[in-house]
Amino acid sequence: MAADSNNKSMALFGEQSIRREWDAEEEKWWFSVVDVIGALTDSADSSAYWRKLKQRLKEEGAEPVTNCHGLKMRASDGKMRLTDVADQTQLLRIIQSIPSKKAEPFKRWLAEVGSERLDQMADPERSIHQALCDYKRLGYSDSWIDQRLKSIEIRKDLTDAWVEHGVTGGQFASLTDIIYKIWAGKTAKEYKQHKGLKKENLRDNMTNGELLMNMLAEYSTTSITNAKNPQSYSENVDCAKEGGNIAKVAREQLEVRTGEKIVSELNAGEIRRQKIPEGNTQMLESLEDKTQSKDFAKRENEEDATKYKNNIAMLRRMRGLTQVYMAEKLGVARQTYINIEKGLKELTVSQVKILEDELQVTFEDLLEIGENSAQLNYRKYLK
Repeated sequence: MAADSNNKSMALFGEQSIRREWDAEEEKWWFSVVDVIGALTDSADSSAYWRKLKQRLKEEGAEPVTNCHGLKMRASDGKMRLTDVADQTQLLRIIQSIPSKKAEPFKRWLAEVGSERLDQMADPERSIHQALCDYKRLGYSDSWIDQRLKSIEIRKDLTDAWVEHGVTGGQFASLTDIIYKIWAGKTAKEYKQHKGLKKENLRDNMTNGELLMNMLAEYSTTSITNAKNPQSYSENVDCAKEGGNIAKVAREQLEVRTGEKIVSELNAGEIRRQKIPEGNTQMLESLEDKTQSKDFAKRENEEDATKYKNNIAMLRRMRGLTQVYMAEKLGVARQTYINIEKGLKELTVSQVKILEDELQVTFEDLLEIGENSAQLNYRKYLK
């Protein structure tokens, strides 16, 4: 077990400080069990309380919990002393076994999370909807969310292709590392370190440019894999290298022409604070002119109509359609179509029908999106 030298305490329960160590090798946090017990109970001796609790859990057969690791942590006297530590999963299991009022909020939360997860397993669309809500709540831009959703679809296509061609277990991570190493020059672990990440999801901390390059690498790998039909792991490795190289060439050419590096040190917090470049802000712009056609106004009030127009740009990008293509379908100039996306141009009934067909959603479905434009009916998009 290789603990990170950067030892940080975590205020997990009110004013109580919980000692923790980051394990860089396993990429997980280890928490001091006695500190958690001290925060959740009124025991005068949290060490003795833990010994009794551990024995009871052992009798119940909770082996993963009773086999907690020992790790040296700085004690209150300033000396490094060996103490039992638990990872996140073990810690939550221990909390479930503590009969304390302070532990009840965590137990209720665990029950709610478990119930939600069962619902999501029965209806996978719930997971997608929850992800959309979470990204929006965290403050990601609609533009970034569009890219992230598409990256999920492309990643799923790649893993499906790997399964069909005999990839199993840890080979998924190895092939992913190969793709990253080729196009970005870093393995997933090195990439996360570059961004100052620990347990966070790497793709959730990529800029739009990084997401696009990774999507290109994974899409290329999927296409090459399906075309070459590899029958062994080594042949899958060759396909991954070819796919990653396509994105590498694209990255290098773009960097030469722009003078800017694609692989960034920015992480999610900095990405969410960034302003979206001009031209990608159709969904976020303040619409000064909210004029509507009579037919459009009949179906909803001005506020809902504006939401509808604001969502056109996002839905178009999720479908992979260009403004030129949509303008041709509507029979208008590109600038006119841009004004439609901005909410500055009236829509006729026939144009609404074309938008419904091209974006594969109904007018009612668009209105159901409500205030969060990212919270759309993703099932319609997948069809």
